[in-house]
Amino acid sequence: MSYANPTSLVSTEWLSQHMSAPDIRVVDASWYLPGENRDPKAEFQKCHIPGSVFFDIDEIADTDNPLPHMIPSPEKFSSRMRKLGLGDGNRIVVYDGSGIRAAARAWWMIRLFGHHDVSILDGGLPKWQSEGRAVDDMPTPPTERHFTSRINSLMVRDKGQMRRNIETGREQVLDARSKGRFEGTEPEPREGLRAGRIPSSLNLPFNELLNENGTLLSAEKLREAFDAAGIDQTKPVTTSCGSGITACVLAFGLHMIGHKQVAVYDGSWTEWGLDKDMPLSTGA
Repeated sequence: MSYANPTSLVSTEWLSQHMSAPDIRVVDASWYLPGENRDPKAEFQKCHIPGSVFFDIDEIADTDNPLPHMIPSPEKFSSRMRKLGLGDGNRIVVYDGSGIRAAARAWWMIRLFGHHDVSILDGGLPKWQSEGRAVDDMPTPPTERHFTSRINSLMVRDKGQMRRNIETGREQVLDARSKGRFEGTEPEPREGLRAGRIPSSLNLPFNELLNENGTLLSAEKLREAFDAAGIDQTKPVTTSCGSGITACVLAFGLHMIGHKQVAVYDGSWTEWGLDKDMPLSTGA
């Protein structure tokens, strides 16, 4: 069984052979949880794939919103992409320093705003470096390029829509957090959040879609993972997580097996868990 959208994932070997092509743009979208004590921008400046630019998930966002890295306006997204030299006619390849995690968020955002020629580097920077491929610390002066931004509202959900879905059950909700956080037995990494999950949601920790070396599972194993989580692959799915990052890994996995009705709850548990008026469930 092969991937339904094979061009959305590229190997380190493929990128090594194509990175000098005039239409290829490489993007580092690394991001880490607050408790990891890592500075992705500083790490990028010290070491990145040659020719790449840094996609700052926390800044290419609605910075007036108190919630972390919520999606920005189409105007802001277009402006930031243009300044990074990313735009119409480019094939964008996104990677991150974890393998596949934050890269999926950037991939989803770029598609959300209308640019579909975007791929994720399988295994990310760790696999690239483990193979002895080139990295450098040289800045990449971008040449501004026009980016046509058209938001696809079918790909994103807000709190009100998620609240209504509890009654309608129209969409399956799949949570990418760990089993302990989903069941409310592990503390949340952000202060002030209640423990638990959105009622009726299902759980598939995002790292269960990855091999030990950080690469994506085969299409057959992806299907098995979603089946084991209780997902009916003929019905719409909305993915959620802690703050909208790893939910995009689940969305990417569903995309790779051809699921066409997938949305991401942008506020995810950070928004839901802060609001004491929102219902929650705990336990197994």
